[in-house]
This record gives sequence, C-alpha cells and structure tokens, in this order.
Amino acid sequence: MTVHFIGAGPGDPDLITVRGLKLIQSCPVCLFAGSLVPEQIVAAAPEGARVIDTAPMTLDEIIDEIKAAHEKGQNVARVHSGDPSIYGATAEQMRRLDALGIDYDVTPGVPAFAAAAAALKTELTIPEVAQTIIVTRTAMKSSAMPNNEDLDTLGKSGATLAIHLSIRNLREVERQLTPHYGADCPVIVAYRVGWPDEAFIHGTLSTIAAEVRASKITRTALIFVGHALKPAADFRDSALYDADHVHVLRPKKKAKA
Repeated sequence: MTVHFIGAGPGDPDLITVRGLKLIQSCPVCLFAGSLVPEQIVAAAPEGARVIDTAPMTLDEIIDEIKAAHEKGQNVARVHSGDPSIYGATAEQMRRLDALGIDYDVTPGVPAFAAAAAALKTELTIPEVAQTIIVTRTAMKSSAMPNNEDLDTLGKSGATLAIHLSIRNLREVERQLTPHYGADCPVIVAYRVGWPDEAFIHGTLSTIAAEVRASKITRTALIFVGHALKPAADFRDSALYDADHVHVLRPKKKAKA
C-alpha cells in the first residue's frame, strides 16, 4: 500500500501531469484539498472509490482515513493543489506516515507562479534585470516568518518575487519593497490561476493596493513584484541564441577558404 502525494496544478484540470492523473485513476481512495483542487480532477477516480474533501478535516482525521486504507491494503491518492513542495502542508503528513511505517511517494505539479507566468506570456528571469525568482509569503494569521525572510531582507536582492498568501497584506508589501524596487515597480496580482474566473490585475507598488481593493479580491491570489515584469521590448536579448555566442552545442564556425 502506498500514499501518493499528487500535485494537481493550480486549477485547470489539463495542467495535472500524466503520472498524477494515472495515479488518481488507479487509487480506490482519494483525499483531495477541495478548496483548491477542482472536482473535475478527482472525478477521474475509479468507480466506487472513496473520494473525500479534506478542506474541513483536521490532520488527525486525514491520517485516520489513510490508516483505514492501509489496513485494507488500498492505495491512496492524496491530491494537493499546485506543487506539494510549496505551501502544501505535506511535511506534517509525511512525518505521521513515517512514524506509522506507511509508504508514500510524491508526484510534482505545476506551481501557481509558473502557470501565472504562462498565462501572462512572460518570462520571470530577464538578462541583466533579474536572474532569480523568490517564492515567499508574509506573516499574517499564519505561522511567523523565519528570521531574515521578511520582504525587506528579500527585496534587497532585486529578484522577481512571487508572494503567496498575502493578498490582504498589500500595504505591508508596498511599505517593505518600495525602498528597494521603487514606487513605480510593476506588480501583477494573479487571481485563481487556471480557474474559469482567472483574473490579472496590473499595477505598481504605489497603486496595486487600491486596485485590488476595488476588485474586492481577498483570497486565492498570488502577487508578482519585479522589474522583469516590464514590457519585453524594454530588454536586451539573451545570449543563449546570439549568433556570436559559442558553446559546446554550437561551436564557432570555421571560416570559409
């Protein structure tokens, strides 16, 4: 018996991996985070499968379901949104399974920041502008941020920031990042990426809070901040495909005799 932790992607049922979908189709028990995973994805579970929305459940209740499946020798599809390694609350489940001697594996999924960049048709790493992406959040009612992971510290890098779980904290985002990025730095709020009501709000550090307030978005949104979000016409080309850039797969051409 194995528990399969599966990243379902950000919302669009087509963005789950082939492996993840096949595992759901094969497991007689399916536990899914219903607040973020669309029912179309778990509808692929076998006929008669035990399919449970874990959104209203506690960790102990989830583990009890897994234990019951283990006793019956039934594989479990444990379906999370996005990629399980990013704010997936999977670590505590794995610790419990380790203690119980229950086998598990992990199938990655498309993270929300990657799906949002695809929908926006943008690259988050631009030559000489930003070559680093930082995935982070801010502390509100959830657990505190570790030392040196506050936005003021991270903002000193000038990296492209993908800020999760912080849509109601935009004033703090503005306050901490403006000294490093400037008030006119582009900001894009990506709401429910991959869902039918997906929406994007474009602004700057000085305007985005008011624009989001007007939209009445209060949850399920990702905040991008960084100069890499400027129009592509403002940037130089990468060296990767430059005719003068020589590398092992494209050696220097010999001059014609």
